[in-house]
Amino acid sequence: MAKWVLAGKANCPCYAKAELLADYLQANLPNFRVHKITQHPDKWEQWLHDICEKNGWEYRQSPIIWRELLDRGGKGLLLGGVNDFLEYAQHYYGVTSMKLSEELLDIAEENLQAHSEIEKEEEEIKSLIKPLQIWITSASAPICYQLIPLLANGEVFGMTTEISIHLLDTDQFKEVLCGIVMEAEDMALPLLRSISEHTEIDEAFIQADIIIVLDDVLLNREVQSLEYCIREVSKICQVYAPLIEKNAKSDVRVISSGKTFVNLKAMMIMTYGPSIKPENVIAVATSWESAAKAMLARKLSMNAAGVKDVIVWGNITGSNYIDLSHAKLYGYDCAIWGPADFPHPLLNKIYDSEWIHSEFLSAQSSLSSRFCHYVGMLPAHAVATVLRYWYHSSPPGEIVSVGILSKGQFCILEGIVFSMPVRFQNGNWEVMTELEINEMTQEVLGRLAHELVQEKLIALKEIKEMHPYAAEKITSKKFLHQEMEALSTGSF
Repeated sequence: MAKWVLAGKANCPCYAKAELLADYLQANLPNFRVHKITQHPDKWEQWLHDICEKNGWEYRQSPIIWRELLDRGGKGLLLGGVNDFLEYAQHYYGVTSMKLSEELLDIAEENLQAHSEIEKEEEEIKSLIKPLQIWITSASAPICYQLIPLLANGEVFGMTTEISIHLLDTDQFKEVLCGIVMEAEDMALPLLRSISEHTEIDEAFIQADIIIVLDDVLLNREVQSLEYCIREVSKICQVYAPLIEKNAKSDVRVISSGKTFVNLKAMMIMTYGPSIKPENVIAVATSWESAAKAMLARKLSMNAAGVKDVIVWGNITGSNYIDLSHAKLYGYDCAIWGPADFPHPLLNKIYDSEWIHSEFLSAQSSLSSRFCHYVGMLPAHAVATVLRYWYHSSPPGEIVSVGILSKGQFCILEGIVFSMPVRFQNGNWEVMTELEINEMTQEVLGRLAHELVQEKLIALKEIKEMHPYAAEKITSKKFLHQEMEALSTGSF
């Protein structure tokens, strides 16, 4: 069986002539099949160039006709244009076309109108399937390169949800962004509707459903002070927050990630963008969770996937505390056996308490330096995991640590972004306030809050110096009084 492909400009009379003949042959010959392709006149030249380049042909007219053998595949066998097709039909089938030019012009006009209507209908259908608009800042960072395939594979948002990704960075990284876009397009991911690069800050976050903030300000203590880095973070958020308010959707979800000042970025975006819903801004702590679980699994000679409910408290990329008091083991090989969902308390299985208080705690302090050298797989997986939980709920009963705006839970000072245990359910999260914490942990949480209060005070001082009137609107006097009193009395 021969399959013919007939392609041409929608308003081309020669295409109309070839189309009429092809339709006649298909209706009267049992083994003749034709596939027709029309292109808008404005798009024809580029389409023809691409198809000829793909197949190694030299042809520059409309229509173009080639033959494909259904049982062989591969590139088609080029026949040529309308005259070549007429000769072929006359030679093999004794059939030709006798239509007059006036009739062909009318048919060409009808073809163009039909083509335009079909295109419009397809666009309307696509518009009904609205993709999630995802913006990634500082998109030249390695984490972004690792993150894109995770977001577009269907596991995060579902196998029926399409996404459009927008990569935002400064103009000096435009070439890098173009490379990422080209490679992502070549992957032909079925759920990736589109991907684009942006270097103009004014067009940032348009219609955003999700914003992933990856900006980092790396601290070099030999050259820069902590105050300098905090001011730089504050300046970045001062640019982003008003644009989020202006351009993004009202229920946009903002995720702060990266290697430095994760809590502070979330805090300052809420500070500079007072209309952004605080419950829609979180900082990712899952990287620390995963690293701690891996350390514990190596100690216990088990799979890290079986270690659950490790809690990360405090400043995610600063001073934090990894709490094992609620941690559980699943599938642990020991004397006590049970079903797959039977948990073993972790602390009951690590008999070397000295290891926890020395080697494990000292290893925690080295994680910060390790994170600065990660190429992006772990933080990308962490962002994708948190988004999957946010959209599809976390596993029942499982603890997830994220940085959120404190409202006094666990007696933590209100108004700072503090990592604490939550559960995700039905598109929202809630703090697991039912968890009991001992007196020692409570003291640790107070000390951890100290660092976050200092960061916030430095940032707010920057706001007050640069924008004194704006500072009055976005800073709670009662709140600042509580912070200053806590710092002066050393009550952390």
